[in-house]
Amino acid sequence: MTLVLVDRAGTVLGALPPYEVELPWWQDAAEIVAGAREHHGVAVTVLRLLHADQPAPPGGRLTYLAEADGDPGPVRPATAHLVPHPRRAPYAEIGGPAASLAWATAALAARGRTVTAAAQQRTWNLSAIWRLDTDTTPVWLKQVPHFFAHEAAVLGWLGEHCPGTAPVPIAADDGRVLLDDLPGTDRYGAPVDERQTMLSRLHTVQVNAARRVPELLALGVPDQRPPRLAERLRAVVARAGATAPAEQEGTIPAAGAGERLAALMDGLEDRLAEITACGLPDTLVHGDFHPGNVRGTADRLHLIDWGDSVLAHPAIDLLRMCEHVADPEPLRQAWGGRWRAAVPGCDPERAITLIEPLVALRNAAAYAGFLDAIEPSEWPYHADDVPYWLAQAAA
Repeated sequence: MTLVLVDRAGTVLGALPPYEVELPWWQDAAEIVAGAREHHGVAVTVLRLLHADQPAPPGGRLTYLAEADGDPGPVRPATAHLVPHPRRAPYAEIGGPAASLAWATAALAARGRTVTAAAQQRTWNLSAIWRLDTDTTPVWLKQVPHFFAHEAAVLGWLGEHCPGTAPVPIAADDGRVLLDDLPGTDRYGAPVDERQTMLSRLHTVQVNAARRVPELLALGVPDQRPPRLAERLRAVVARAGATAPAEQEGTIPAAGAGERLAALMDGLEDRLAEITACGLPDTLVHGDFHPGNVRGTADRLHLIDWGDSVLAHPAIDLLRMCEHVADPEPLRQAWGGRWRAAVPGCDPERAITLIEPLVALRNAAAYAGFLDAIEPSEWPYHADDVPYWLAQAAA
């Protein structure tokens, strides 16, 4: 890590000598902050990535812009172009984290709670997360960019219509949300039986949400039902085909993949019509439903991180939960059984088969959308994901 330091007035102070951190994930700010304190005795707030010596995470030699809290002492000469960028998140600006912490402190004070400490956990182009200790229990401050701004509204809707499913906001404003701490851990690596429970909990949400689609649209949940989905898929395939080979972002990486994607596009409307004919309703889709986005214990789970949520086909979430599972068939069968019970006469298994390559294309489109919405210095977080998912769709 190399941190280029600025003060709260926006003056570049210099750079700390490089130091190592153990975790290789670029967005994990907690170790960067702890390393600056341990190695250099400096309290910092990480703002954003400036440079990486490799095209994608994890690991490598990274340079971040960070705001120093007070005089950092001796530093190395350094420069940084602190030019405003229209796609920069508010929390990546000088003074942005301080403004969010001030908002959180005031919101909690209005509810009779006092912040006693704040620790930065993560920052990147998709979110900034802080742990706030209070005089009662810990609170999490999460801030997201504009394209995820509907998350707080979705959490509020879940609290009203599906209580106990997801964390309920304490307060929310302008992409920021305060959430009480949840017991347990993020369930990365969960076994199949636990994933079954996760899918069952989500199924209850989706049956309810399928009856309330107009409400969710009014809350700002993005519409990715068939007509809009077709537009997104055609756009990402056209974008890939038009990208020069030297430009890594958005290219199709395998010989013959372009022809296979073109064939998929030729039959897109017919395929979407067949998916609709399978009888499953469009509903609230989490959009990134892997075990790491479920928090709790094996017998008490909460579904978290709804920023990717959209109105779409529920098989999208099933297929995400099946990734990296040696034998996903039990998950698919149980999912199909739940939907047949909820919608007699539907054909979930055929829907899965038909939609699978489209879900891979949808993932490519989602990452392409991130690239369009963030500043270029942060493209390495996502650039490799676009060609990866195009290749998965073609395969």
